[in-house]
Amino acid sequence: MLRIFSSSHSDLHDPKSYFRKGALIAHPDRMERLHVLRTALGEAGYTVSEPADLGDLVIEAVHDTGYLTLLRTAWARRGEIDPAAELLMANQFARPQMHRRPGGLLGQLGYYTADTSTPILAGTWAAIRGSAQAAANAADAALAHGCAYALCRPPGHHAYADCAGGFCYLNNTAIAAQRLRARTGGPVAILDLDVHHGNGTQGIFYQRDDVLTVSIHGDPSHLSPFFSGYAEEVGEDAGAGFNLNLPLAHGAGDDVFRAAVDAALARIAAFRPTALVIALGLDASEQDPLGALKVTTKGFERVAAAIASAGWPTAIIQEGGYLCRALPINLISFLGSFAAAGPMKKQA
Repeated sequence: MLRIFSSSHSDLHDPKSYFRKGALIAHPDRMERLHVLRTALGEAGYTVSEPADLGDLVIEAVHDTGYLTLLRTAWARRGEIDPAAELLMANQFARPQMHRRPGGLLGQLGYYTADTSTPILAGTWAAIRGSAQAAANAADAALAHGCAYALCRPPGHHAYADCAGGFCYLNNTAIAAQRLRARTGGPVAILDLDVHHGNGTQGIFYQRDDVLTVSIHGDPSHLSPFFSGYAEEVGEDAGAGFNLNLPLAHGAGDDVFRAAVDAALARIAAFRPTALVIALGLDASEQDPLGALKVTTKGFERVAAAIASAGWPTAIIQEGGYLCRALPINLISFLGSFAAAGPMKKQA
């Protein structure tokens, strides 16, 4: 049976609104999204387990100390801005041309965040820490049982080592990959299927040759995160040649998506990883409200089977995928197809 982890603390982070395309809308990563996926897992007969607390070292292995200090302490420091504040959010953001990290909370929020999608609330640290623990537990279970899934919320692949953005605070995918790297001592591959480029994951491993990062996503010329995800980004220094971006034209469907997955799998096979992390964004769906691709449920099933058939120990980490009728259907279809074709071992 597929091992599944999700933190009960994820419910503690529930932002209400989000500024998008000039309008204030309901936040796409609200708590309801998590409940829909949890309910679908239960109805499909899966058992969802609370992750064991593996400590903060699994997070610190990926993220900058100053950044983590802000995430841990910002809510307790809210009196620097407004002791009655219901959320903390920057209104000015650091650019490469700017000179230094400021000392005040409001300035640090702008220094360590990329946009207005990542407010800090009373329960944010508990929620993002729990999400990271779910990812690390999935990595361990993948090595023990062949495959595991972490229902992470908030998601993580837009978070850099020292910056939040795109609904993401701690990079769960990178945390799982680093955990696998430490446990196996060998190379690890990441395959990101989210419709948005995994820019934070790319940034974390961009200068490394022991973690191969591959991202299949909609063309970022007109899609967040806009500033990365282009084919010419291949890694640098020791990491040159160990980053592969496969941007797809908006509106691309099952056949184009599958061809990109086949190209990704060929590159991963040549890398000879000891384990694989899938950043499972379901927002490539034809029904997703934030998506730009047209992948059907059958399309997700087919790529899941193709990836699983490669036989690598695999940690599947939930990234994007937003409220629509197809969201829970696509999750259950992907997991079922993967488990049927993949390297599952008998439960201990």
